[in-house]
Amino acid sequence: MANVSSHSHFILNGFHELGALRPVLFFPFLIMFVLSLSANSLLLYVIISQRSLHSPMYILIAGMACVDLSLPLFFCPKMLLSFLFDWRGISLIGCLVQMHFIHFVASFQSTLLVWMALDRYFAICTPLYYHERMALPGFLKFIIPLVVRNVFMVTSFVSLAGTLSFCAANVMNHCFCEHMALVELACGSTAINNLAGLLTVFLNPVADFIFIAASYVVIFSSVLSSGKAGVKALHTCVTHIVVITVSLTIALVAFLSYRIRNGLPAAIRVFFSTMYLMFPSCFNPIIYGVRTTEIRQHIVRTLMWCHFVQTAPRS
Repeated sequence: MANVSSHSHFILNGFHELGALRPVLFFPFLIMFVLSLSANSLLLYVIISQRSLHSPMYILIAGMACVDLSLPLFFCPKMLLSFLFDWRGISLIGCLVQMHFIHFVASFQSTLLVWMALDRYFAICTPLYYHERMALPGFLKFIIPLVVRNVFMVTSFVSLAGTLSFCAANVMNHCFCEHMALVELACGSTAINNLAGLLTVFLNPVADFIFIAASYVVIFSSVLSSGKAGVKALHTCVTHIVVITVSLTIALVAFLSYRIRNGLPAAIRVFFSTMYLMFPSCFNPIIYGVRTTEIRQHIVRTLMWCHFVQTAPRS
């Protein structure tokens, strides 16, 4: 590989410990990438094409599918090419742009679960006012503050990373431009960057998790006090709890491993950082498609129709 300037170019060297076996990673990550694109595209198509699914809850699921569909596009193609052809170079500007898009889109994974929790809260605890509170004019007061928060937090720490000076090291032990993987290469003090990154973690996924947990405590209390009538309504709540718990666990391991001294191998740290983005993108559409009866029925009908069209005799 040609020499590159450490001040403006970097080498993404994730999973270098595997040596000659590194290209083998192309196949499992390609399968996950294709699964993410196909499953989320199918979920989006079904929700958009079926008028019966144009209710607030399904629109939020469609929003989640948009996030899960677009997020892998920002890093997977380059990562796959890196595994297959050893194309590891990236400019500082390209790194910052990739970092911004990845972290900005990823921030909405937990934010959408907050909006879904609000939907379940209004549906279960205040059913008589559900349509009024979930109408767009009223729901905007829950949408706008979280969107502004995500834009401000991500733009702040990416901008701060762009002001850093990089001395000699230009090899980033990651498969894409992760914030702390870049900050680690800087010379001089990075205390502000570390603080900005930590604030983003605790004001985004952690704060969202706390809000979701609190809302579900209220929901469960309401259902238990009302008897068995509301038990069926908890179906999607359990799904949300499982998704956010697994995603947050992976995210915290990935984020905190850069800031707490530990014996975690570099390859494991890169794996957790990558799975934080890939896990929801691959499994959210499966979870919501399989566990949500209405969506599952429409997906089955769509697949059967596609099969019928392909097997129908041509005149």
